[in-house]
Amino acid sequence: MKVGITLPLAEYPGKQPSYEEIRALARQAEAAGFDSLWCFDHLLFREGGEPAEGIWECWTTLSALAEATARIQLGTLVLCTAFRNPAVLAKMAATLDSISNGRLILGLGAGWHQPEFEAFGIDFADRVSRFEEAVHVIATLLRTGKADFDGRFSWVHGGELRPRGVRPAGPPLLIGGSGPRMLRATARHADLWNACWFGAPSGFEPALRAVGQACAAAGRDPSTLRITAGVNVVRGGRADPPDPRRPVLTGTPADLAAAFAGYRDLGVDHLVCNPNPHHAAAQRALADALRCYRSLPDPTEEEHLR
Repeated sequence: MKVGITLPLAEYPGKQPSYEEIRALARQAEAAGFDSLWCFDHLLFREGGEPAEGIWECWTTLSALAEATARIQLGTLVLCTAFRNPAVLAKMAATLDSISNGRLILGLGAGWHQPEFEAFGIDFADRVSRFEEAVHVIATLLRTGKADFDGRFSWVHGGELRPRGVRPAGPPLLIGGSGPRMLRATARHADLWNACWFGAPSGFEPALRAVGQACAAAGRDPSTLRITAGVNVVRGGRADPPDPRRPVLTGTPADLAAAFAGYRDLGVDHLVCNPNPHHAAAQRALADALRCYRSLPDPTEEEHLR
C-alpha cells in the first residue's frame, strides 16, 4: 500500500503558509519516502458568519511542485470540476502530467462548500449533474484524445487534445465522493476511488461496501477499481481531535502504523494522510509512522511466497 501526505495551502490552523514553506514540506516528504503529495482544491472557507479563511489555488501550486520535486506522485484531493471548464481542465492535466513526467493523479469531485461558490460567482445548483457531464468530457479527451458532446451544462464540438502527453491514456482519474450518483460515476469512469475522514479502518468499511455494490450494479469487476482513503492524523495521542465531526488517527508511530496496516488489509491501495496541524515536525513524526509501517510484515506478500 502506498502512503501519501497532504500539503497545507490554507490559513488553518494559523498563518497562511508561503509557497517557500509548502515547497520545503514537499521536498521533506519526498526525502522521507512518502509516495505522494496531495493538494486540496478550494477558493476560500467561510463558516457561520466568521471571517473568511484563505487558501492558495491548488493547480498553480501543484504545477510549481512538479518542478520542485522529482519522484513523488502529485495528486488533487479533489479538483472541483465546477471551478474550471472541463475540456480546458483535460488540457491542463495532460500538460502537468508531461511536466511531471507522468506523476499526476487527477482527483475530481463536485465540490461541497457553498460559500466559496457564491463568493466567486460559480453556480452551486445541480452540482452532481454538472460533475457527471464534466467527468465524461475529461475522461473522453484524456483517454481518446477527442470528444464531441452536447450536454445541459458542458459541450465540446470537435475537441482534440494535442499533444497527448507522456501517457497515451492520460493520468489516472480518481473520483472522490460517496453519494449514489457519485459512486455510479466512479464505477463508470474512475481508475481510483477516494473516500475520507473515517478515522480508524473500521469506519471505512461501509463506504467500501457501497462502492463495491456500485461497481457490481454497473457490471464492473470491483477489483479493477483501486481504492484510496484519506485520514486525519493527530500525532502524540492528543485526546481531542481538531474537529469532533471528523474522526482522526492518533497515537504513537507504532499505533499509527497498525492503523495503516488495517487499511491495507481492507484492500486500500493508497492511504492519504492529512496531519493536524501540519508543519515540519508533524510531518517528521508521520514519517516515523511510515517507517514503522513499512517494517511490518505484509500478509499479501507472505501469501505470494507460499
